[in-house]
Amino acid sequence: MTIDIIDLTDPQYSQLNAVQLSMVRAAQGKKDKILAGAQTEKDQLFRKMAANGIARSSAYSYAVQEIDEKAQSDVDVIKQDLLYQIAYENWQWEGNESGPYRYPQNPNYNLTPSQRFLEVRTYYMSVTSDPDARLRAFAGDTLAKSYLGEFYVTLYDLLASYC
Repeated sequence: MTIDIIDLTDPQYSQLNAVQLSMVRAAQGKKDKILAGAQTEKDQLFRKMAANGIARSSAYSYAVQEIDEKAQSDVDVIKQDLLYQIAYENWQWEGNESGPYRYPQNPNYNLTPSQRFLEVRTYYMSVTSDPDARLRAFAGDTLAKSYLGEFYVTLYDLLASYC
């Protein structure tokens, strides 16, 4: 699938999270469906007008222009909706009434379990360079057990492997 519903550079696409990428793909699918429907409508109109001997008339040109304008209008609505959704999704992930999301001060429960794992791992890797102190701190973190769920043991094993 070629993504051309919005113009973003490769670095901008790489900054989109999984939910935003899903939104972009869904919007692109809607756009493709609208454009395919418009092309089908134009083809049917041409065949109908060709059967009546008036396919090269200005009426056909005006009808095609109207179909194209309607399709472009529908695509513009989808594009604007997508841009709004992406902006809202960015805003939603930045934080809540407790401030910006930061583990462990304000954990983000909207993240997937694997994203939570990465956040907590990044936090503990940046806290100290001493692997033993890092493991002791993580072992004493009661929030991490509930926040990470099944990934708690995986992260514990990872941090223990650095000791």
